[in-house]
Amino acid sequence: MAVYKRTYQPYSGTLTPAWSRFLIIARQAHRRVFDSRFLTFFFVVCFVCPAVGAVFVYLRHNAGAIALLKIDVARMFPIDGRFFFRFMGWQGSLAFLLTAFVGPGLISTDLRNNALPLYFCRPFSRAEYVLGKMSVLAILQSLITWVPGLLLFAFHAYLEGGAWLRENLFIASGLFLGSWIWIVTLCLLALALSAWVKWKVLAGALLFGVFFVAAGFGQAANAVMHSRSGNLINLGELIRTVWAGLFRVDADTGVSPGAAWMVLIGVCALCLYLLDRKVRAYEVVRS
Repeated sequence: MAVYKRTYQPYSGTLTPAWSRFLIIARQAHRRVFDSRFLTFFFVVCFVCPAVGAVFVYLRHNAGAIALLKIDVARMFPIDGRFFFRFMGWQGSLAFLLTAFVGPGLISTDLRNNALPLYFCRPFSRAEYVLGKMSVLAILQSLITWVPGLLLFAFHAYLEGGAWLRENLFIASGLFLGSWIWIVTLCLLALALSAWVKWKVLAGALLFGVFFVAAGFGQAANAVMHSRSGNLINLGELIRTVWAGLFRVDADTGVSPGAAWMVLIGVCALCLYLLDRKVRAYEVVRS
């Protein structure tokens, strides 16, 4: 439109609230995620474990089913802290795989195509950009971790009664807090690798390497030093230690809960530093 005609008009539509602008990134990204049949199928598979758990809870309180099956369901499948600890272990593994599939391309694509200036020339801060990219993963991970976990806990509490609920409120807090420390750690790791490695496949491979190669080095260190201190670089063992403390079970990882929390917080802080160095409107390349 030629400027001299002066026929242009300012935008008069509804404005997105400033506090929720970061969710625009998540909304657009989720459309691309579910365009993939494989990711859609994998996301559906993530709800198999909660469905099986709900069946176990139902069988515990259905006298007819217990009489028909002739098994002591309450004895074989006790619904306690260990039950939800195992639930979190399984769903947390699926959350990691989902992150490995979705996370590596979230920032690398923007950097490779020099798209960051297009974000930051609008009323969109770097913090909102990172939060928006994190929300892409965090929303999906929440839907397969603490959301079904709390629904399963509420279902059992409804059938069991108020006394069980009061005695086991720590399980609900463990589901929520344990899920979020895992979600934040996975999101920041995936985004940091995506920002520093512009090739999506390599970033995904590095994410697996951070977990499995580090776990291998940790096991080797344990064998050499005849101790369990090598588990301090094993993120899987660290999160199991945190979950064990929240659900009041013994994980036998050889790492204290305090040390596990400190290392995980340190990993998150390092990832934030790496993101701060890389997520900028422009990049200076020194030859």
